[in-house]
Amino acid sequence: MISKRATLNGALSLALGVVSVSFAAERPVVSVPRATSGDSAIEPDWAQRLTVTVGSSNADIIGTTDRALQAAVDYVTRLGGGTVHILAGTYRLRNAVYLQSKLRLIGSGAETILVKEPSTTTKLAADSDWYDQEITLADATGFQVGDGVCLRTKNADTGATIVAKRTLIARQGNRFKLDRALRENFWQLGNATVSTLFPILSGEFISDLQIENLTLDGNKTHNELLDGNYAGCIFLQDCSRITIRGVHAKDFNGDGISWQICHDVLVENCVSENHHGLGLHPGSGSQRPIIRNCRLEGNDIGIFFCWGVKYGLAENNRIIGNRIGVSIGHRDTDNLVTGNEIISSREVGVLFRPERGKDFAGHRNRIQNNKIVDSGATNGVAIDVQGATESVVLSDNDITETREPAGRIAVRLGTETREITVSSNRISGFATGVKQSAEPKPH
Repeated sequence: MISKRATLNGALSLALGVVSVSFAAERPVVSVPRATSGDSAIEPDWAQRLTVTVGSSNADIIGTTDRALQAAVDYVTRLGGGTVHILAGTYRLRNAVYLQSKLRLIGSGAETILVKEPSTTTKLAADSDWYDQEITLADATGFQVGDGVCLRTKNADTGATIVAKRTLIARQGNRFKLDRALRENFWQLGNATVSTLFPILSGEFISDLQIENLTLDGNKTHNELLDGNYAGCIFLQDCSRITIRGVHAKDFNGDGISWQICHDVLVENCVSENHHGLGLHPGSGSQRPIIRNCRLEGNDIGIFFCWGVKYGLAENNRIIGNRIGVSIGHRDTDNLVTGNEIISSREVGVLFRPERGKDFAGHRNRIQNNKIVDSGATNGVAIDVQGATESVVLSDNDITETREPAGRIAVRLGTETREITVSSNRISGFATGVKQSAEPKPH
């Protein structure tokens, strides 16, 4: 007997169009794509798209400042995307170039140079509350309308550093209007300052971006420090499907290329060198980064896997003369570092940071088929696995020391590490090959 409840459920399913039968058939594929309003998934492969050139002459937009570059980006974006081609020349920036979705930004390699102008800093001469959209400078010398600025202060209650990036859009004497409200208190008692600091190229909440064949000069000796959580030659926040190819980023007083909570970022055939901070900074929460065929030289850290970077690949890179070659830590899991040359690191070739216990460590990473040469001083370590790191594979690497053995160690494993596979590595020239030891001081 069929119950009343079953009858009602069947009738309801029919009424809602719910069908439990599984079909093997598939809908037809799109063989002749057309541009349809609102459909961003399927579109024809257009043979030609909009291109706007920028240069000192013979270009669609004439100019060598951030304003000319921004005008080109905004124009192309308004028409649905396309290419901004920066012609050969030197472009001097007083503000970041803010990038947009569906943009291809290309240059002429070493002949297209974007330089950050020298920074200047002053204190605030009046308090600004979180709802204010203006600031008063103690000394406005060197500040102009249109400048990108970074405001910094200390929280009056906690002492924590507060940072805000804004643009100066209007002026009356030493008072400047900002493009957006502060949303934090910037008070004199917190030693509030404002500096003309900003990324060279910046993007937030955008997707489908390509940056190619540019030279980006951070002008480090004439700029104050601004770390990679806020800036870099390239700084991206909450972005996806990004390609950075053939870019030479150099001399930023901070990071070279930094991307925070950005997914499917490809950095390929790039140079990132002589930065105060990190050469490449796949930042917190970034999923599936690919770093391939790059040269990372003379930075504090060559590649810094930040917090929660997962399913990444660092392959066939030359990582030379950094304090630390590759750093992996806080919940950075399931990454592969392979085929790289990690040479002359000043302290450690590859470091697994100690973090705050097992729940915070970087597990299930593989360091394979790399060439690691001459790491650290007399007590240097080529591969240093610290903290409660688990399930890491260190295999088939050439780990070489060409100097005196001294107190140098090829592989050091902290006492809390578990299931670290060390196999088929070719180790030569060290005082100690593999050492299980007490935890060293954090780097």
